Amino acid sequence: MHQLSRTDARRVALRAQLLTAQRPTDVHECVHALTFLQLNPTAAVAPSADLVLWSRIGSSYDPGELREALDRQTILDYRMTLRVAEDMALYRAEMADFPGTGDDVPLWKRANRQWVADNEACRQDILELLRSDGPLPASELPDTCVRPWRSSGWNNNRNLTMMLDQLVLMGDVAAAGGTGRDRLWDLAERVYPPGPVVPLEEARRLRNERRLASLGIARSRGPACPIEPLDVGTAGEPAVVEGVRGEWRVDPALLDVPFEGRAALLSPMDRLLHDRKRMTEIFEFEYVLEMFKPAAARRWGYFALPVLVGDRLVGKLDATTKVDVLQVHALHVDVPLSATERAAVDEQIEDLARWLDVDVAR
Repeated sequence: MHQLSRTDARRVALRAQLLTAQRPTDVHECVHALTFLQLNPTAAVAPSADLVLWSRIGSSYDPGELREALDRQTILDYRMTLRVAEDMALYRAEMADFPGTGDDVPLWKRANRQWVADNEACRQDILELLRSDGPLPASELPDTCVRPWRSSGWNNNRNLTMMLDQLVLMGDVAAAGGTGRDRLWDLAERVYPPGPVVPLEEARRLRNERRLASLGIARSRGPACPIEPLDVGTAGEPAVVEGVRGEWRVDPALLDVPFEGRAALLSPMDRLLHDRKRMTEIFEFEYVLEMFKPAAARRWGYFALPVLVGDRLVGKLDATTKVDVLQVHALHVDVPLSATERAAVDEQIEDLARWLDVDVAR
């Protein structure tokens, strides 16, 4: 049982997330280490996936590298996350088994699979067209559903969108380049790398190990999450963190390693912050993405960037990019910063502007 202080735990997490002074330089290696980049259409400062890579690599990061990797299919768009192509071998068995077996399969999965079965003709129409003419954008795929998708939310009657989502889960189709409106679709067998499918239980174990390596420290069990779990099962070794209740799992390879921190500005969707409970317990940091709140109710800003200095999250930067300007509205600090620390944060603001090729307006 490893005995960790909060400082120890934070440094393990930061090493895992490539947020130390030793910056990565390669996009593919960076995505592999982080496990995934979350896609989000909001770009108040920059697209989140690009912002995450900039915060690791710095202003030498060229977003064109990520676009090129997507077009070459060395990095793939899987359920609104970007992952290295070789990781898809860890998901193919689950796709083949969808929606799963046993009494613990969620009712929504069973219902969604039944909806696809009720619209089997539409499924076949899409697969046949992709087989002959793919890859294709969604706008060129047919909606021949006989049973519409019913929802109380914004997906109501979005038959084709929901059919493609289910076909991804079933391993029939895959995103084959581009993102968002530019996304192309093709047969999964022509997108995912060839090779043997990793058996389901082994795949889950390996995914837990990959997840822990990217997080450094995590709970063994956690609440269900639809895209990426927060927990890691029995991966790693047990640990306790001083002042925090319960047991953790830690990657022993990240312990007892010299730590040299730096300043960084993070995307609100950054993997370091993905588990908000862990963020509160270990980093003792309060943060809420406020883009969905009325302007008058916001404390830190529409798309405030969490600010890292050394091994602490110290504040939030309220900034937006407009035309040729990075407009800095406010820097909200949670703890007093020394002159050196404030200078390091200012340098990150300047580096962000260099990367965006804009001027800074404070």
